Amino acid sequence: MATVIKHRNIRIVTLAAGEAIAEFCKAGDIALVQDDAGWWTHFVGENGAVDSYDAPFASYNKALWTAKAAAEFAAE
Repeated sequence: MATVIKHRNIRIVTLAAGEAIAEFCKAGDIALVQDDAGWWTHFVGENGAVDSYDAPFASYNKALWTAKAAAEFAAE
């Protein structure tokens, strides 16, 4: 089940296994998604476009703190 945290009015959405970004996220959201490689930080844009960092983070906490830092930057 997807969970949502709001940081600086930016939604950070953590998706559970099998949940799709398009189903739970909208433009301006940051999605955290885990796979076998680690935790990915995805930035959701207009029309469902998704941009991501080149590599996953080793832990959820690292991905979350990165998402919060990105939200801080976007809020300025």
